[in-house]
Amino acid sequence: MNPLRFCFFTTFYPPYNFGGDGIAVQNLARGLVSHGCEVTVVHDCDAYRALHRKPDPPAPTPEPGLRRVALESRLGRLSPLLTHQCGRPIVHGRRIRRLLRESRFDVLVFHNVSLIGGPGLLSYGQGIPKIYMAHEHWLVCESHTLWRHNRELCTGRQCIRCALHYRRPPQLWRWTRYLARQTRHVDTFVAMSEFSRRKHRELGFEPPMEVLPQFVLPVDEPATTRAEDRPPHPRPYFLFVGRLERMKGLDDVVSAFEQFGDADLLVAGEGEYGPELKQRASGNARIVFLGRLEKRVLDDYYRHAIALIVPSVGYETFGLTIIEAFQHGTPVIARRVGPLQEIIEPAGGGMTFETVDELVFALRSVQGDPARRAALGDQAFGAYQSCYTARVVVPRFLDLSRKTIEAHRRNRLPAAWRVGSDT
Repeated sequence: MNPLRFCFFTTFYPPYNFGGDGIAVQNLARGLVSHGCEVTVVHDCDAYRALHRKPDPPAPTPEPGLRRVALESRLGRLSPLLTHQCGRPIVHGRRIRRLLRESRFDVLVFHNVSLIGGPGLLSYGQGIPKIYMAHEHWLVCESHTLWRHNRELCTGRQCIRCALHYRRPPQLWRWTRYLARQTRHVDTFVAMSEFSRRKHRELGFEPPMEVLPQFVLPVDEPATTRAEDRPPHPRPYFLFVGRLERMKGLDDVVSAFEQFGDADLLVAGEGEYGPELKQRASGNARIVFLGRLEKRVLDDYYRHAIALIVPSVGYETFGLTIIEAFQHGTPVIARRVGPLQEIIEPAGGGMTFETVDELVFALRSVQGDPARRAALGDQAFGAYQSCYTARVVVPRFLDLSRKTIEAHRRNRLPAAWRVGSDT
């Protein structure tokens, strides 16, 4: 088969990104390139700068087979604000249309399009098959997270009040049928987990969704031999990796480590909730905040952790850090919410909890029984190899892409075409 030419649209892409969705997009792009495909990634630097008031990261190194198109304008933060409010690529629309006219793409893949073009972007590239990857709950949630008022799980729509709690202007176009009309242009929708697919359906998203998990690329081997591979921290430790936000549930972990004193807690990540968390943990010297770490350094912390803790109280769409831990044979202790147990329990690669007391029990169980910890780690690594590598997931994505192309050519679009139909 001839290699395919993809165009990715995503608001954030490394190093202009914050969380796991940008990493997942990068992993898919690199995985496709490794299978002989060509990938163009279009991302929005203006949106990144609007949310990150610090100097830009170092320029990325060019990668063969992977082309970057970084959108930026003299309007700066105003550009993504116009997109957010109008639901269209107001500033960059002309450049995007020109790119699609001048290039010959086989498939357009939409990832997080919230600030790069909104729903208006979905109708660009007429005649080209389109796939939408639901890395977030943006299709059914203005805040993307189903974390209502920045304090609780969403159990019913209070969207305008919720947006104001996030200090964002409400998107009035969401109260029209505009999003439904635009999603008709997409051939195939993909959820990251069975849970996410169910949640989209519960919240009124009608088209069928395929399920395709995220994956991680192979890690760089440590420069030292196994015998010389020393832990990056002097004491035994549990690890948290992710954005420091209220919905990530670290408050409960801080409370657990007030009762549990046999190991340290290392927190890798940054976020707007960081200062409050650090204040809460200021009396506990065993809780160490590492900041944001480069991948090679983070791999070292994963490898030597007793376990990764994933305490999210909100609905994730997947759980990329779980797979990153599995890759290193590191067990995971995660809250029983959303898709987290969907990943961990079938794999047997860790434990789940609901309360702080259950978390403390899990911490003691994993650290206090080295044989059990080793068995959990072995099962975690086995799940990674069988389910969450590029070797496994990329061929499934390519098969999905070719089916989408064939259906589009026959003008027999999947049932997803009917979303928002007035009939």
